[in-house]
Amino acid sequence: MTARPIAVVGASAAGLAAAETLRRSGWRGPLTLIGEEPHLPYDRPPLSKQLLHGAWEPEKLRLRTEEQLAPLDLDLRLGTRATGLDVATRTLTLDGTERLACAGIVIATGVAARTLPGADRLTGVHTLRTLDDALALRGRLTKGGTPAGEGVAGGGGTRQLVIVGNGVLGCEAAAVARELGHEVTVVGIEETPMAAAVGTDVGTLLAEEHRARGVRLLTGAVDGFDSTPADPADGPGPQVTAVRLADGGTPGSRLPADTVLVAIGSRPAVDWLTDPALDTTDGLRCDAYCAAAPGIYAAGDVARWDHPAHGRPLRFEHRMNATEQGMAAARNLLAELAADGPTGTEDGIPAQERRPFAPVPYFWSDQYDLKIQAYGLTAGADRVETPVRDRAGRRILALYGREGRAVGVLAAGLPPRQIRALRAVVADPLPWEEARERIAAATAAG
Repeated sequence: MTARPIAVVGASAAGLAAAETLRRSGWRGPLTLIGEEPHLPYDRPPLSKQLLHGAWEPEKLRLRTEEQLAPLDLDLRLGTRATGLDVATRTLTLDGTERLACAGIVIATGVAARTLPGADRLTGVHTLRTLDDALALRGRLTKGGTPAGEGVAGGGGTRQLVIVGNGVLGCEAAAVARELGHEVTVVGIEETPMAAAVGTDVGTLLAEEHRARGVRLLTGAVDGFDSTPADPADGPGPQVTAVRLADGGTPGSRLPADTVLVAIGSRPAVDWLTDPALDTTDGLRCDAYCAAAPGIYAAGDVARWDHPAHGRPLRFEHRMNATEQGMAAARNLLAELAADGPTGTEDGIPAQERRPFAPVPYFWSDQYDLKIQAYGLTAGADRVETPVRDRAGRRILALYGREGRAVGVLAAGLPPRQIRALRAVVADPLPWEEARERIAAATAAG
């Protein structure tokens, strides 16, 4: 009898971490890694930074080469979409037809970029989530502007780039585009860039940095796009010429653009998970062990799981979490399979225990030469203090609280030793006043 495989759905950082951990932890049976993109697993954070800038080529983003993957003995299915899952039988549907019955499944499908109505039919309008997305936008920026014409500002190698969305992705792309010499306008529904993620004080510091570099920051909602007929020299569809703001009647409500990046957030890639046994509200709902159902686990951007330290379900779109959760989900899946009895592998699985996944979240953002680093939860805070705020020195430290406890800390421009020391303050949420005292001690020691 042929043993059923463990399938990892998503050839992402989380998926790769899960696959490697499965082998390292004793799974000797068949192992299938399924990826919708045609590329080997690659690192996503550099897409909006080094790759978009042109400093790195795609090969440098690759997490493993074919030779490095060979010892895993994978059934590698790149360019393959998972289109369904029967939870009771742990059976995947691939590309709408193939059925793959599994011993266990790790879902690491990540998120998909949100877009705007009509954007997909226009040349010059981009999203930025995949390697192909980033290469297409980079090609647009390195190709330079179109000749000046009716409704299109052009000239030389300068693009008129409008970025819709002033969150982390929009701000990072704006920084790169300005460094490349393009005219950049960022329009967002929030007055302060990245305010939803990091708060108003930090967002104000970032806004000042962008304005000093020549970025135009606007507040408003986008109503649609203007375009001219298709030009074979530019692309197959009509060429975008402007972004329209919803206010319609005020000066500047039409923003000339020959290139647009839609950076309005993402949605968990769960549309294919229609089995009612699964809760797909804001990601795939999991318990503290990353289990969505018996034998089915999730990791990375798609997973919304019960965080033991914070006492509520959380979902993180952070690079470090992807790797750590991929490893945790794989270990816990194997522990469940071992507890359930024979698995069909020749030697079985080493005995182990499931463990709750309780990381200290970490993220960073590079904008110009400013590096922002954060531990814990910075979004959704009901209290924010900035004990260090030196705009001239481009230094800031912010403490984030929720329900009387410190849950997150963010810093920029501080010595690395001080930044590392901040992690301990929010590793286990402390009472607010105690956290403030520890923050003061950590910064004074530097």
